[in-house]
Amino acid sequence: MSVRIVVDERERNSRIPNFLRQAGAVIDFAHLKVGDYIVSSDTAVERKTIHDLIGSIYDGRLFVQCSELAQYYSKPVVIIEGNIIELLEVPIEINDDKLKILIERIPLAYDAIAKVTLDFRIPIIHTPSAQYTSQLLITMVNKSLQEGKNTGPLLKRIKKGNPIYAQQLSILSSLPGIGDKMAVRMLRKFQTPQRALNASVADLARIPGFGTARAEKVRKILDNPHNEKIEIAQRTLLDDL
Repeated sequence: MSVRIVVDERERNSRIPNFLRQAGAVIDFAHLKVGDYIVSSDTAVERKTIHDLIGSIYDGRLFVQCSELAQYYSKPVVIIEGNIIELLEVPIEINDDKLKILIERIPLAYDAIAKVTLDFRIPIIHTPSAQYTSQLLITMVNKSLQEGKNTGPLLKRIKKGNPIYAQQLSILSSLPGIGDKMAVRMLRKFQTPQRALNASVADLARIPGFGTARAEKVRKILDNPHNEKIEIAQRTLLDDL
């Protein structure tokens, strides 16, 4: 039986579809609502390069994508392509503010990885390059075929829920120490993200499982004064991604 993989249209210009074809896989392009690659009826794969990972953390896409993966697929997977040390590969002439932000990227990435694995319970697989990502995808399809679990249609009808609700959860779950489950509790208690973000330490601490230490950390992040120099440096870095 031939290896068939559904690829999201946004991945068309990446090198992976060509690698898949060279390996003998049959490629079907589609506008996927969830995931970048579908390798079986149970498994959709979200692929992130290291720089994609950072960008999706900042704009909140990562946790929304993981929430949808877990909702619609019983065995979702996230592939992180590249080495995290790439985040520190910067020009020699970089200034101190930029260097500080770059150094902060690594714990930010690991915090996001921890949330994906622990809060969403989605396995993360690291690959060194696009070529190895394509090999992994083919291996995953072959494993499903061998186990007889790839008999159903790859594409499924997906009707996404309220996008506003997903975005609200994304805003709250982006706070330090706040996973998907805690974001749901915050939204249930305060009804809107604005009320949750304006809540006092005492009010936050009353949320089951939240605690005073976490509440104080969240308030410190939200109340910390704006630093224009760091903002300009951060914006420059994101533009370079």
